Amino acid sequence: MNMAIKIDSKIVGYKVLTEDDNKEPTESCNDPQINDVESMHENLERPEMLLGSTYKIKTPQSEHALYITVNDMVLNMGTEHEERRPYEVFINSKNMEHFQWVLALTRVISAVFRKGGDACFLVEELKAVFDPKGGYFKKGGVFMPSLVAEIGCAIESHMKFIGMLKDNELDEHQKKLIAAKRKEFDEKNKAKAEPVEDDTSSFPEKAQLCSKCQTKALVLMDGCMTCLNCGDSKCG
Repeated sequence: MNMAIKIDSKIVGYKVLTEDDNKEPTESCNDPQINDVESMHENLERPEMLLGSTYKIKTPQSEHALYITVNDMVLNMGTEHEERRPYEVFINSKNMEHFQWVLALTRVISAVFRKGGDACFLVEELKAVFDPKGGYFKKGGVFMPSLVAEIGCAIESHMKFIGMLKDNELDEHQKKLIAAKRKEFDEKNKAKAEPVEDDTSSFPEKAQLCSKCQTKALVLMDGCMTCLNCGDSKCG
């Protein structure tokens, strides 16, 4: 039986209750362990020591290498939610030609890291930068469109190392398939798969640039352009 309630004050709003409104909060919402999980944010105080990794970049555009150091903050240390998240980045080199924009880039990247949230988008943004003077090939035939793109690749490697990004390496089946394609190509061209000592490619000399993995490993096989690095294939 419903009891009538007298309202003496003026009604300023109302809401129709549903079954969901009457349900009690789930245990996960009241779990103190979940509520205490710390995420990266700009108000975190920097500890005296951070864990870091340094990556070396050597380009044909300069005689001096660049050294990229990414320092990480360890969040929720000692718990099941422990994780490493990048906090700051430094780039050092004897080459002072790019000092101004490299310094600005490190400060912007570090600020994004400290802001929290998903900072993985930085990798694709940096890798998409093209140098108007032209890019270069790294050892192994991988094409780098710019120095900024290679900095992005170094940060990508670090994010994979700490578990922020998934490493999209080929599985064993794909590796065996590509190895078989490489062997077939070498046999058809009467060439043995010997390592090449130059700094351009370890793939066939006449291989073209693959648009998927940006590696000079695309060859014509049975009427199809097939990449001997990532396995991508397109038939004409």
